[in-house]
Amino acid sequence: MFRRADRTLELAPATFADYRELARRRLPRQLFDYVDGGAFAENSMRANETDLHGLKLRQRVLRDVSSRALETTVLGETLSLPLVLAPVGFAGMFAPRAEVLAARAAQRAGITFCESTLSICGIEEVAGATARAIWFQLYVMKDRGYAEELIARAKAAGCSTIVLTVDLPMPGRRFRDARNGLNGGISALRQYRRKLDLASHPRWVREVALGGRPLTFGNLEKAVPAGKVPQDFQHWVSSQFDPSVTWRDLEWLRSLWGGNIVIKGILDAEDAREAVANGVDAIIVSNHGGRQLDDVSSTARALPAIADAVGEHIEILMDGGVRSGLDVVKALSLGARACLIGRPWVYAVAARGEQGVVDVIESIRADLMVALALTGVTDVNDLDASVLEDIDYH
Repeated sequence: MFRRADRTLELAPATFADYRELARRRLPRQLFDYVDGGAFAENSMRANETDLHGLKLRQRVLRDVSSRALETTVLGETLSLPLVLAPVGFAGMFAPRAEVLAARAAQRAGITFCESTLSICGIEEVAGATARAIWFQLYVMKDRGYAEELIARAKAAGCSTIVLTVDLPMPGRRFRDARNGLNGGISALRQYRRKLDLASHPRWVREVALGGRPLTFGNLEKAVPAGKVPQDFQHWVSSQFDPSVTWRDLEWLRSLWGGNIVIKGILDAEDAREAVANGVDAIIVSNHGGRQLDDVSSTARALPAIADAVGEHIEILMDGGVRSGLDVVKALSLGARACLIGRPWVYAVAARGEQGVVDVIESIRADLMVALALTGVTDVNDLDASVLEDIDYH
């Protein structure tokens, strides 16, 4: 039986931490650890949050902030606030048809959703569930034919933008997944414990594993048919990541796509300049949520130098560690045009479905309205370094 504080949390989650805790309770540990964890010692994952927290806002007073505007544009698309729901692999394992729920929530909030190559729901299902064009995140695989088919499917489904993730030539070492047996090669005892973990979450089994449509890896269902366990899927995906991909592959992508191309996974100013030279439409400053190479820069630390190098030539977005509207204000003040959130919407959809995602977005919107008022800014598009105390993050 829940204590009073626990019942309040169930009824009215208000913060990122609330939704994370609800997701932890409702998900099998192996799934919660998959989305909650990072690479190696998880230092960079933690730094994404702590470095944002370390930035301090300048509170300004006696300014007319009776009217504040959150609307912005990214790649010509109007967003009701500077936020995009980031691509998250396996998201449909956390709630039934989670990618569809998130896309609907994004449309209700007036922002954009990005579908992952590794989603449970296929491109067509997600795109068909919303009148707003979605983005599609692409991994370039060794089997270029499969990648070309995905690009064609995204185009046919009306996706507006391809987000090419470039920081995964091979998977990072994620020790939580290894301990939970998601990478395979575990003893019979640990296999038993994994099954016990699933069985101890009957609601998840009933609603996700057994409820409604069967779980398939929608965008990769031809390669990994229904019924394959996650280890088989991860083995196929890991074998398909292509470490030979270079900047030259952008020409191949552009010849097939023709629309907006965004590069996700930029942490270095030289790579940002290279992206501009290769004609991409936007870049996402990201360390893959701290899930690839540990002890690299947090996104908050990497962003200012990148903005200084290319901010006049290309749109810059930031992904990693954003947990509130205050974090969005800080990122925009460092040079981002908008932010992506991944873990926040996944925890929310695991906890409360589509409405949970809507509530998380609206919480960030409310944070932004307060932050603008108390920093003396009336339009998110006017945020710059003057909003921050003098802390050197170069």
